[in-house]
Amino acid sequence: MPEIHDRPPETFKLRIRRYSPETGEAAWWQDHEVEVEPHRSVLEGILRARDEHDGSIGIRCSCRQAICGSCGIRVNGEAALACHTHLDEARRTAGPDGVIEIEPMGNMPVIKDLIVDMDAVHWKKIQQITPWLLPVEPAPEREYIVDRESMVDVTQTMACIQCGACVSDCLAMEVDPLFVGPAAMAKSYRFVGDPRDDKHEARLNHLAQDPHGLYDCTHCFKCVEACPKGVNPMGQIMRLRRIATGDFHIKDDNNGERHEQAFASLVKENGLLWEAELLPRSYGGNSWWGKFAPAAGKELLSSLPVILKSVMRGKVGIGGALKPHKIPAQDLKQVQAIYETVEGRDERYELNLYIAGEDEPPAEAATVSGADSEEAS
Repeated sequence: MPEIHDRPPETFKLRIRRYSPETGEAAWWQDHEVEVEPHRSVLEGILRARDEHDGSIGIRCSCRQAICGSCGIRVNGEAALACHTHLDEARRTAGPDGVIEIEPMGNMPVIKDLIVDMDAVHWKKIQQITPWLLPVEPAPEREYIVDRESMVDVTQTMACIQCGACVSDCLAMEVDPLFVGPAAMAKSYRFVGDPRDDKHEARLNHLAQDPHGLYDCTHCFKCVEACPKGVNPMGQIMRLRRIATGDFHIKDDNNGERHEQAFASLVKENGLLWEAELLPRSYGGNSWWGKFAPAAGKELLSSLPVILKSVMRGKVGIGGALKPHKIPAQDLKQVQAIYETVEGRDERYELNLYIAGEDEPPAEAATVSGADSEEAS
């Protein structure tokens, strides 16, 4: 069987989205055919098209080794590094016609063709989170001594090459362009997780109180899928939340902390999420009076238009929503056993790829004990 690099050149069809601001015209698609070996990168195909067909094609690139992050684009609708995506792989994910669609990254203004203005969005968001260490004082005479696990912990976020792929595919940023975003949040954990930084609580409080900050993430996993370096931005956002609520007990004006508690307590009590009860608890707390406190009532009234729209569109049934949600008793015991296992740990288990070796909990952390299982059955 021939080696992968010995395969002969093949013809690939590229459909490149073009945009030239100086013409005043709307963006358009341009098709090119290039003959190149299948193991070559999409970047190689674009550069070949530029050299052989149209020298005006604009793309930003540098290292060609998936290190600099310059060549971020969208391939078949998904964010990717052009130099890190093989042409044969891109063709497999293309449409029925086999045409590889190439366009600029999303959520950022386009300067020309495949080149986006990262200063306007990506780097602006990074600057918001004070992206440097604010050291503990007084400074030691020689150097700060940091334990190995703490440094390995932040290595995952330090692996970020600032390519902007996660920003490009973030659905929350599509809805709310002011959202701080996954790249900046992951960068923030790099300092919150570093014991040499002296402003952990201040950083977390700033992100928690910001209406476009810590609790604006919708957990869509798009940033996790887009990241070419395994940084897991959404995972870092969840870790920031856990530290903000679990360690510093930050009460934010966005009801993020109460919403988190309400969500967890409802599943623990019922085994299912009860949406009709989620809103009152999120705004007023778990107590009976809290749910009818003036502040909670005001927030609930402001949510009525959304609730009515959901009812009118058939997404929510009034009878079903008001009826308590609960699973069978034996199943509920298993759910509650998981809570007891997690809440009974002396230390919070953090899913860090660089420490655990994989982004999943160990078997004993993911399942209830045999005794609990027998009791539940």
